[in-house]
Formats: sequence, structure tokens, C-alpha cells
Amino acid sequence: MMLDEIVERTRSRVAMLPDYTGIPAPGLSGPGRLQQAIRSVTNRNAVIAEIKYSSPSAGCIRSEGEPEELSRMMADGGAIALSVLTEPFWFNGSTENISRIRKISDLPLLQKDFIIDKRQIVESRMLGADAVLLIAGVLGDRLPEFVSFCRTCAIEPLVELHSCNEIPLAVSSGATLIGINNRDLRTMVTNLTTTRLISEKLGRKGFTVISMSGICWPFDVRYLRRYCDAFLVGSSIMASANPKKVLEGFVFA
Repeated sequence: MMLDEIVERTRSRVAMLPDYTGIPAPGLSGPGRLQQAIRSVTNRNAVIAEIKYSSPSAGCIRSEGEPEELSRMMADGGAIALSVLTEPFWFNGSTENISRIRKISDLPLLQKDFIIDKRQIVESRMLGADAVLLIAGVLGDRLPEFVSFCRTCAIEPLVELHSCNEIPLAVSSGATLIGINNRDLRTMVTNLTTTRLISEKLGRKGFTVISMSGICWPFDVRYLRRYCDAFLVGSSIMASANPKKVLEGFVFA
């Protein structure tokens, strides 16, 4: 299965990380920058624009554009935050892109990768990320431990769900920022009704919900916004000749 291959590749990559000494910064108190950015949006849609050059499902999405240039386009287009894919083998990402964007952007930065080791969380914080993705289907029973460690490191945990069966685990972890992935990472099939089904089962009181993957048109945003608080959009923007204009279409849908 594709997810198993990605995780196996990640294990090889993580094995090369140093054993960091100490934890950068004290624990968070209250919602982090990403959640605050989502909650502060009025009169438009809260869109997190993703810098993603390739994916297993689409292949090469964009072959040009430095991360700094793209991040400026996203900011000008109305993104409330940036998601940066750092997985190198399947997504053509790099952890270096986080630090490069951090130097020129004040927007909250979400690092998207396949987190399986706490050293990755420490690395994310040191690179300047504000939030990191934790995939319930990857971490399983280790999820609460990783959520807690994120907070110790002063980095915001975004817990990703794809199934209603994962809801109890997410709730027990204490996470308040929930991402619903419309794409099944095992089959790469996308279905936008996943956001509706999980959101209705989860209940949004006490949670900030982000719909992720498969958002291709402004119509998709109009359909989904009754079930979530924000939208993470990557391929549709990155594949466009004019990312800023396409992003504006989602922001003001």
C-alpha cells in the first residue's frame, strides 16, 4: 500500500536525524498561531495554501518557483497560513523550505510530513514551523503522546483523521485542531463527503476543523464550509499558471 511505502521511506530518513539535546522553548498556553489565524477570519474563507511540488497521486504538480516566491504569491492571494510539504521522495519537498519561508513570511507555517519520531517535532520547531501534522492513521495509540510532546515543544499539533473510527483517539489525545483528509492515503481515492461525515460525528464544539485534499474548485469550498472552519488547498493552486488568482477564487468563494 502507498502509505506503508511512504512510512518505510520516512523511517530511513528519520534514522539519520541527530539526537537533539533539550527541548526548544516552553510549552504553549491556549490555541497556537494557526488556530488563532483561522478563528480571526471574517467575511472570507480561511484558506491555508500549500506549497507542494509533487504527490503520489498527481506526480509532478509544479516544476518551477522558489518557495520564497510562492509564499509571497500565497500571502498576496489571501492565505491565512502556509502548509509546506517537506517529504522529499514522494512530494519533492525539503525541510529547508520551512526555514527559507520563515525568513521572509510572518504567516503561520504548518509543516506537513509523515511524523513517526519525536525528533522530527523538535526539528520542526527549530526550523521555525508553528504547527506540525500528526496523522492518526500513522501514529495510532502513540497519538496522545505525540500531541503532548508537541505542546511541550511549543509547536501546535494538527491531528489528521480520515475515518470516523479515529475520532475517539483524536478526542482522547486532547487535540483541538483537527484536519479531515478527504484522500484515503492507502488508496489515494478522494471523496469530499469524508469531511461531512467526520465533522458531523465529531461535533465542532471545542474543535477547529480543517478540510484537506481534493478541493479543486470554489464550489467545493461553498459545499464544505458548513462542515469546517478552514480549507487546506494545494494542488489546484500549485498547478495553476497564476496561483494568486486561483487562491483568491477559494478565499472569496
